[in-house]
Amino acid sequence: MTSTPTARPEAAAVRVCALTDLVPERGSVALVDGAQVAIVRTHDGQVYAIDNRDPYSGAQIIARGLVGTRGDVPTIVSPMYKQIWDLRTGACLDGAGSDPIALRTWPVRVVDGAVLVGGAAGAVDRG
Repeated sequence: MTSTPTARPEAAAVRVCALTDLVPERGSVALVDGAQVAIVRTHDGQVYAIDNRDPYSGAQIIARGLVGTRGDVPTIVSPMYKQIWDLRTGACLDGAGSDPIALRTWPVRVVDGAVLVGGAAGAVDRG
């Protein structure tokens, strides 16, 4: 059985950090609308926001996972049980022997060097 991220009401975007605070290929964590969100900047400068809670273990650890790619898909691997998620969609690409469970994602924008999470969806603007 494959699950998909649940829809959530749009809230105002929250400034979580400066783009320069994010180390490429490493996750950071921000509190957005009461949820821990893993913020990831990939080697190509794209920024993604995905649920930090590992649905398999319940631990808040996704930001500590390995960031990489599967083909052209930017991914993060759970440090606990090694499931792999698409950073763009939250889809579980490899359940590591378990049924795939998707993670929630948040819209991310970079405006004037500030990383904003939440609010209206849109492409990353590295302005």
